[in-house]
Order: sequence, then C-alpha cells, then structure tokens
Amino acid sequence: MSGTLTHLDAKGQARMVDVSAKTVTERVAVARGRVLMSKNTLNLILEGEMPKGDVLAVARVAGIMAAKKTGSLIPLCHPLSISAVSVDFRPDREKGILEIEARVKTTGQTGVEMEALTAVSVAALAIYDMCKAVERGMVIDNIRLVEKSGGRSGHFQREGEKPWDAS
Repeated sequence: MSGTLTHLDAKGQARMVDVSAKTVTERVAVARGRVLMSKNTLNLILEGEMPKGDVLAVARVAGIMAAKKTGSLIPLCHPLSISAVSVDFRPDREKGILEIEARVKTTGQTGVEMEALTAVSVAALAIYDMCKAVERGMVIDNIRLVEKSGGRSGHFQREGEKPWDAS
C-alpha cells in the first residue's frame, strides 16, 4: 500500500482516479452482509406471508439495480459496464438471520468491490423496508468484502470465508 492518496490531486482536491492506463482484466467481487430479525419475521419471509409481498424477490432486484447504479451513488466511483450480478440469500431459522451474498463481474480497468458491497447494502435495506411493518427492530450488519479477483492487486480472500458457490 502506497502512502499516496489516489483520490486527491496535487492541490489536495477530490478527483476521480484515471484508470485509462490500467490493464483490462476480468474482475469479480463477492460481498456479504446480514439482517438480524426475529424467528417469526424470518419465517414470514420464507413462507411468502409478508404483507408487502415476496421479500426476497424484491431484495434481489433491488441489489442488482443498486450494483448497476453504484457509480451514481458513491462519489468518485467509476461507472462500470457490469457483465453479471447475482444476489442470493441464506436463512438461519434458528437464529433469525438472513444472510445476503452478492457477486458482481465485469471485464474492465477497475474492480467491482463497491458494486458488490452496494448490492448487499441495498438488498438489506429492501428487506428492512419490506418487513418494517412487522418488525422495526431488525439490524443490518456485518457487510463486508468476501473475495475479489482481477486487476493489479490480484486476489483477495477474507480469512475463514468462501463465496457460497465455492463452499
């Protein structure tokens, strides 16, 4: 890691990093997060009985849309041509946890970590919105990058975690 701040110009003002000299490579990022809720709320989601409708379908579409809009939401983030986005869920009925995983892929000059993290974040917010009439005490937490590949910095794998399709 260099000591140079890449998003500041010589005058200390914010700028978008110039990636035009970077090599075009396939880039993939996987992020994960979770929504903590009561067992009852999770069961309503999984059994399709939530008053607002199919929570997981709405959250999946919200996450995909968010990944596509990341460049508009995060200052100084490059708008990217994304080739694939998936958003998946793993419930733990015993603990009242709904885990979310987003996988984003592109071929380009900059990574898709922010897109994967944004997809998870917005999917979690959509779950909260769809369920808040039943439970307002839900908690969104532990949003993190699980894995990334491609580009100059190479491969990153969070210790102790694998993407679900690699489990």
